Amino acid sequence: MMEIDEIRKYLPHRYPFLLVDRVVEMELGESIVAYKNLTINEPFFDGHFPDKPVFPGVLLVEAMAQAAGILGFRSMNKTPADGSIYYFVGADKLRFKRPCIPGDRVMLRAAIVSERRGIWKFDVSSDVDGQLAASATILCADR
Repeated sequence: MMEIDEIRKYLPHRYPFLLVDRVVEMELGESIVAYKNLTINEPFFDGHFPDKPVFPGVLLVEAMAQAAGILGFRSMNKTPADGSIYYFVGADKLRFKRPCIPGDRVMLRAAIVSERRGIWKFDVSSDVDGQLAASATILCADR
C-alpha cells in the first residue's frame, strides 16, 4: 500500500532511524499495519548484543510510534513538508513479550484511540510470525 518513497513523505526520519519499511494496510482515521525487516547488517546489532543480537526495545517502541505517526499524518492529510511535526510524547502499559532478532519481519500495528487538541492516543503492538513482541498505549503530539 505504501512503499519507502511514499513513507519518507510522511516521516521526517532518515537512515539509520527510519524504522518502517512498508505499509501493507491502512484505514484512515482508524488503523495501520506496517512492517520492519531486521537484517544483521543494521548498526545497532554490533553492540546489542555482539554474541546474541537483539533489536533494542527502545527502537521497537520507536518503530511502533513511527507507524502510528504515518497513520496520524495521513489521517490529518498533513506532511512534515507542510511544517507539521509529530512528536512521540508518552507511553503507557508498555510490555515486551519476545525478543526480535535478525531475520525477523516485525509487523507494526497501530489503532487510533482518541484525538484531542492535537494530542493523539494510539494502541500499538508488534509481532513476529503471529507472536506478540510488544504492546503499549502511546501519545503523539502534532506541532
